[in-house]
Amino acid sequence: MIGLAAGILLFILLLIPQTRYYKDGGTVEYHAVLYQVFQWHAMLGDSSDEMTYYDGLEVRILGIPVFNNAEEKRI
Repeated sequence: MIGLAAGILLFILLLIPQTRYYKDGGTVEYHAVLYQVFQWHAMLGDSSDEMTYYDGLEVRILGIPVFNNAEEKRI
């Protein structure tokens, strides 16, 4: 019974994310041991007059990308 409770507690701890905010235009990363979620909103360096952003959502489970709809957008 104690082993089951310890296993459930360990599994829950592996799912609790740490939030990181990047100074690249607004990107937020939620990072736990088992997964990562990126909410991209990054300004990209461009020599033209137009601003370019990398914007979208990316999900990785155990480091393997399972969802990515992030794309470059010109404003």
